[in-house]
Parts: sequence; structure tokens; C-alpha cells
Amino acid sequence: MTDQAKRPVAVITGAAGDIGAAIAAKLSATHALALVDINLEALEAVANVLSEQGADAHAYKCDLTNPDDLTTLSDLVQSLGSVAILVNNAGAAATLSLQAMKTEELARDLALNLEAALNCFKTFAPALIENGNASLVNIVSVNGLGTFGHPSYSAAKAGLIHATRAIAVEYGKFGLRANSVAPGTVKTQAWKARQQQNPGVFDEALAWYPYKQLPEPEDIAEAVGFLTSPAARCITGVCLPVDSGLSAGSPALPRTFTQSTDFDGL
Repeated sequence: MTDQAKRPVAVITGAAGDIGAAIAAKLSATHALALVDINLEALEAVANVLSEQGADAHAYKCDLTNPDDLTTLSDLVQSLGSVAILVNNAGAAATLSLQAMKTEELARDLALNLEAALNCFKTFAPALIENGNASLVNIVSVNGLGTFGHPSYSAAKAGLIHATRAIAVEYGKFGLRANSVAPGTVKTQAWKARQQQNPGVFDEALAWYPYKQLPEPEDIAEAVGFLTSPAARCITGVCLPVDSGLSAGSPALPRTFTQSTDFDGL
């Protein structure tokens, strides 16, 4: 426990979800974990599993859209030690299409997926600056890079990609690196719920991907682990897609435009 107490702290929001839990597991060998989520029961379950595996994991319930909650969170987390990593992973999509979008859904998507991430960064910025060698990773989405439905969520994620670059430019002088990771279709519980309604949803999604494997939560965690590691010490301001090539393009379009069977699936 003495060695753990000396570890720098990694703050991970949305840690009760599949991707957040995988990121926490990845960082647990080198960092004390401040796990943050609004779902305390699920969060404590994740923290307990990690603790049983030897991690120094702490669970904090927080509504990231509430400034008072963020202030309280910051005070609690900084008692753990020096904050070296902030991973803004919390997110959710409310609106399926622009035609169906309601004003309150737009506000909800922007509040959680953009405003909360920026406010969370601003809350922890003094601690990250004090560390002097800190890293911010914003989990965005391929939705911020193209048009895949969920328009207000996508707009928020596109805004967060730009905000990440802005942070990299403005805060680099403080020894802070800022990058984003853009997952494609990841096999999380949210997608598995869709699979219950449509058993073929993963096959339908995979048809659009050049590389015929869908990412797992651990693939996103590996990207975060790399970007926050010394191996990426001069990488800042980038958006790293972990999307099996979806943002590069789909074979269906060149197949149509060239009429070449070289683009057909196997």
C-alpha cells in the first residue's frame, strides 16, 4: 500500500461502463485510480473487481454536468496524490436523427458529451499543470469525424476533438499533452442491447468496416495506455481513431465508383 500511495493518480470518468472499466484496468498497474460515474452501484462493482486484482481504486459518484459536483470531486481526488492523467470517457447519445431531435435532447447531448468534458478538464487543469508532466485523453467517437446518425452527439464529439487540439496548443507549455481517441463500433453493453432487438446488428455494422473485426473495450484502453505513456511523449493534439478503418472509408463506395470486384468482400 505504501508503493500504491506514491503512484500518480488517473481520473477516469464514465468508469462504470465497459470502455471506462477497461481503461481503468489498463492504467491500474502504474496509477492510483479515481473512478467517476453517476451510477454508484455499477461503479463500486468495477472498483471492487479492480481492487481484488491489486489496484488502488477509489469510486466517486459525480454528475459531471453539475459544477458543484465537479468541485467536490476535485477536492476528494486531489487528496489521493498528484493527478497525472484525466480521461474524459463519459458520454451517451440521446437523438437518433435531426428530424427526430428535440430541444431537450440537444441540450442533453451537448451538456454531457462536450460541456461536461470541458468543465471537467478546467476543474482538474490546476492539478494537471502542477504535475508538470500530465496527459489528457478525451474519448470522442468516429461520429465526430463523419455522419453516422446521432447528430447532436456527433456535433458534441466533433467539438470535443477541436477542443482537444485547442488544449494541446494552449497548455503544452505547462507540460500537458492532450489527445483524443475515436472509437468505432465497440462491443459494449449498449451495442449488445441493440443486438437483442436486432440479432444481426454487428454483422450489419461490420459490412461497412474495411478491417473485418470490431474493436473491443480493451482496444480503446490500449490506445489510451499508449497516449498517456512515455512512448507518446511528443504526441499531442491528435485524434486517434480505433475504428477498424471506418473513418478511412468503406469498400462499398470504391466498389461502386470503379466497378472493380477487387473491393468485394471475401
